[in-house]
Amino acid sequence: MRYYKKKEEIDRRKADIQPVGESIKALLKAYRIQGKLNEVDLVQRWESIMGKPIAMKTKELYFKDHKLFVRLTSAPLKHELNMSKTKVADLLNKAMGEEVVKEVVFL
Repeated sequence: MRYYKKKEEIDRRKADIQPVGESIKALLKAYRIQGKLNEVDLVQRWESIMGKPIAMKTKELYFKDHKLFVRLTSAPLKHELNMSKTKVADLLNKAMGEEVVKEVVFL
């Protein structure tokens, strides 16, 4: 004998189903760690966003209060990037798809 489920039961169960991606986003939002993951992702993608020459002159990258601190080994590069701080911040935010960096500080 076969067991046939009622249409109402099937529809109710389907209403509870959601894609894995949405579940993960909801979980990250609930634990408020999406911002931290974006910061880590930005540090990992620094070379691909800014280019190899700048990445080779970069000694250290870290975040504090939505500010990205970049320690460089080249004084001329530091001066040049200091002149275009807002452009660098816009470039980084555009590459990430949302506002991750509010200010860039070159050390």
